[in-house]
Amino acid sequence: MNSIMRIFAAALVLLMPLTASAQMRTEANTPEVKKQVELTADVVVCGGGLAGVCAAVSAARHGATVVLVQDRPVLGGNASSEMRMGIVGTKIDDTQETGILEEMQLRNFYYNPLQRYTMWDDAIYSTVVSEPNITLLLNTSVNDVVMNGERIAAVKAWNINAYTEYKINGTIFADCTGDGILRLSGAKYRHGRENPAEFNENCQAEGNDTKTMGNSILIQLRKTDVDVPFKAPEWAYHFTDADFDYTVPESTIPGMKFNYKRIYHPHDNNFWWCEFGGNFDTIADANDIQYELKRIVYGIWEYMKNHPDGRGKGYELDWIGSLPGKRESTRFVGPHILTQHDVLSGGHFPDVVAYGGWTLDDHHPDAFHKKGAISVEYTVPQGFGIPFGCLYSVNVPNLMFAGRDISATHMGLSATRVMATCALLGQAAGTGAAVAIEKGIDPAQVHKEHIAQVQAMLEDDDVMLPYRWRKISELTAKAKVSEDIEILRNGIDRNWQGQDNGVWVAPNENTITYTWKKPVTVSAARMIFDSELKVRSKRMRKLEATTERVEIPKVMAKGFKIEALVGKEWKTLYSDDDNYLRLRKVTFEPVETKQLRLVVTETWGAEKAHIFAFDAL
Repeated sequence: MNSIMRIFAAALVLLMPLTASAQMRTEANTPEVKKQVELTADVVVCGGGLAGVCAAVSAARHGATVVLVQDRPVLGGNASSEMRMGIVGTKIDDTQETGILEEMQLRNFYYNPLQRYTMWDDAIYSTVVSEPNITLLLNTSVNDVVMNGERIAAVKAWNINAYTEYKINGTIFADCTGDGILRLSGAKYRHGRENPAEFNENCQAEGNDTKTMGNSILIQLRKTDVDVPFKAPEWAYHFTDADFDYTVPESTIPGMKFNYKRIYHPHDNNFWWCEFGGNFDTIADANDIQYELKRIVYGIWEYMKNHPDGRGKGYELDWIGSLPGKRESTRFVGPHILTQHDVLSGGHFPDVVAYGGWTLDDHHPDAFHKKGAISVEYTVPQGFGIPFGCLYSVNVPNLMFAGRDISATHMGLSATRVMATCALLGQAAGTGAAVAIEKGIDPAQVHKEHIAQVQAMLEDDDVMLPYRWRKISELTAKAKVSEDIEILRNGIDRNWQGQDNGVWVAPNENTITYTWKKPVTVSAARMIFDSELKVRSKRMRKLEATTERVEIPKVMAKGFKIEALVGKEWKTLYSDDDNYLRLRKVTFEPVETKQLRLVVTETWGAEKAHIFAFDAL
């Protein structure tokens, strides 16, 4: 039974008691309005943004039972249709983020070629609900924790749609909310900017306060042939040229850049600078911040659309966000606090489990209402390492975290807060949680005794880790191969610094063949197909209303089969004629053979497929 049928069958089971009931409910026979449900899982993940999704999926795939609690009706957080922030991370092709994030983006290309945001939500949703080990609770807010000494025993949550109270027991708890709701456990945390002297961070001029980076509400535009003026609501701001009359000097310091409000032509304008809230509490003052941002964005579009220089000509307002996207709120304290210096030095950590590449991008708390530059960026090494010690609490033994609330300074966070990096952090936390469950230990002991296992699992799951490469399987290393495919055994599953680490295979002509001197038993294979890692190439569009379709990368293998030489005949062990994923791990009945080969039967349009890895297992 496939995953969709399983979900349908489960839904029928839930509905059966309702359809079988012969008696209408009234206040007399059913006085309860609220329901109380108790759940138990190995890992409880709070927050369903990209960090939480990747944490839940990774933990589940490695054998842990998971409850994923999300307070919104959709998954994806800042990347979802509700907020529509762009997924960004590293800034060069070589270091583009893969793993579960790349899988979801390819799934989006396959099922959502017109790039509609609501269908992107469901590409994320499909990734979660296809995992049998995950119980997903949407529209459910965590509002309390139950402690057993210094450990979290359970979280309490409320589903506003189903009028249901949940108590969710667990062994490991992962806070991927961004806001750090599991601070209710008494976990140590920070909210605001450190005194620059505390960590000697010279990229930050001020600190020792509660100020943060602000929130943004985005808008999306539609191209139109008919131009009509735009009238903002009365309660919105009504801007004039005088509101944007300030100098915009360029930085003269190498590696340093100033960013300003982009009130010029709307083409390729993502309106990130419609930002507010850094001088307030981005959690407690959320409603007031939302109202102020609405006033700003309506006023901005009125100013741009009606400007006499015609900058808004050919565009109309198509969508405005109702929910602000947050950059910063609360950061937990782990054994390691990531600083500006860690980022700028490249993050050479022995316990590296993720990486970033976004700049040290510190937004001024005055945000939109500041004259002049509203953010300052500092260039960083692409692929700076982030250690496991940033992902679990120093004083709550079974608390982990990933996303915007990892253990970092304000300046360190300014480079790690973007969503592609958060997705990698989530996958790392989920993998670490699964190892903790497997071993029956806490994250600190995983860190001390089993970090090599976590790193190997991440690399096997197509997450590149800085300053090291994946170790190929023992069977792959022992095989005899032709010189033209030897490069597949270097463990580098991508192009790197000008070197092509893959091989080109013509459908039904060339094969990748491994030969052993004596028969070996093979029961699985791992492949990496080239999904064309290019900066922002799979990011959702800024203009949604278009009929232009995106395509699966043409050099990907659409059809492939794995064959073993049994006797004197080639036997097909596995085949797929509609592959769209970069990482494929497949299993089959164990077979003894002296030869195993991968045959590409079709590409997505190119003459040859490009392949980075083929491991026999």
